[in-house]
Amino acid sequence: MTDAPTAKGRATRARIVEGAAEVLREQGVAHTTLDDIRGRTGTSKSQLFHYFPAGKDELLLAVAQFEADRVLEDQQPHLGRLDSWESWHRWRDAVVERYERQGDHCPLGTLFLQVGRSSPGARAIVTELMRQWQRHLASGIRALRTNGLVASALDVDRTAAALLAGVQGGVTIMMSTGDSTHLKAALDTGIEHLRTAAGEPART
Repeated sequence: MTDAPTAKGRATRARIVEGAAEVLREQGVAHTTLDDIRGRTGTSKSQLFHYFPAGKDELLLAVAQFEADRVLEDQQPHLGRLDSWESWHRWRDAVVERYERQGDHCPLGTLFLQVGRSSPGARAIVTELMRQWQRHLASGIRALRTNGLVASALDVDRTAAALLAGVQGGVTIMMSTGDSTHLKAALDTGIEHLRTAAGEPART
């Protein structure tokens, strides 16, 4: 993607991406044109192609990155403060609320279908999103261990990976059925596993 070397250029590019994300959420990828995006963002055709010379697919990848960043932002500040059981349950509630609010429409998934999920750019975005998400969860588990709330022998990275896999499975089922039951079960079971590893009774 073309760099925007000046503060003004970065702001303009960010405004285009954010405006494009709004249009795509409202209209869907298939029904959105570059003219729609130009109209929403107040940019000229030359401006649009200055920042996204490869056209719509390059812009869609930028929007996909924006949406991926939102996945983690919507879980904050809880995702960055997983140092107590209360904070884990606040994070759990934030995740459920986020995906229930989103409903059965996943902007990120729709964008990847358009640009090709296996394309190098799309794959890199998904890989980095999952890496950061798992890193936050692992940091939270280590914070619990530091505070003496989980066993020191617990495999932190494997546990974080399993919890993330459960969340993703629950989200996928929710996208298909509109029911958040499986997402809640994955989160609750993951947290209960941590509490059991600490020798504490599961929360009821």
